[in-house]
Amino acid sequence: MTVEEYARARRVLMRRDPVLAATIRRIGACGMASRVLTDHLTTLVRAIVGQQLSSKAAATIFGRLRGVMADGQITVSGLQALDDAALRGVGLSGQKLGYLRDLCGRIGDGRLLLDELDELTDEQVIERLVTVKGFGRWTAEMFLMFRLQRPDVLPVGDLGICTAVQRIYRLRQRPKPKRLMAIGEAWRPYRSVACWYLWESLKTRDSELGAGTTKPSPTRSKGRLPGRSTSRAR
Repeated sequence: MTVEEYARARRVLMRRDPVLAATIRRIGACGMASRVLTDHLTTLVRAIVGQQLSSKAAATIFGRLRGVMADGQITVSGLQALDDAALRGVGLSGQKLGYLRDLCGRIGDGRLLLDELDELTDEQVIERLVTVKGFGRWTAEMFLMFRLQRPDVLPVGDLGICTAVQRIYRLRQRPKPKRLMAIGEAWRPYRSVACWYLWESLKTRDSELGAGTTKPSPTRSKGRLPGRSTSRAR
């Protein structure tokens, strides 16, 4: 999606959902485009590195990992050239080391073709990525939204989205997936953009309450995409 397409999505969402419209007006322009990383592999590696860590800790370890790579570039050959001791040395756990090995192995032998992901449907991308150890549906959905910039993804298992919907729509309980899907029908074909505003609404609300600088974050998966914070198991 281009900046113009995000602006159009914003207008469509405001017209179709008066409840969400108030939140969108308060937040302003959508900032999803600024969160894209440079390549698919870097995004997926960072998702592994960031599992179960704060944003600060994840950034520190990822920075160390890039520091031991040739020219600071994340490559399959470069990762495979590092022994386990080197990877543990940057702060990776044995479990994450295994996930990285599995990711690189699948890319190296052709079981996972990163170049084809751009051409696949959303569900096909999810099917490919969840075969990697450590990746669940949530991680694949974040990849779709923030790397591939697919406009119509709704991660119904994300705690942040459920919490934001409960607050904005004044629900007694966090919505179950079925109800969230029903509410989200009004957001098609821009459910990804609606989700971004929902996450941002948590940030602005915390700011208004004087709760510090907590970042809006998807909070369902073990993996983490760029700029995301606390996450939990698949």
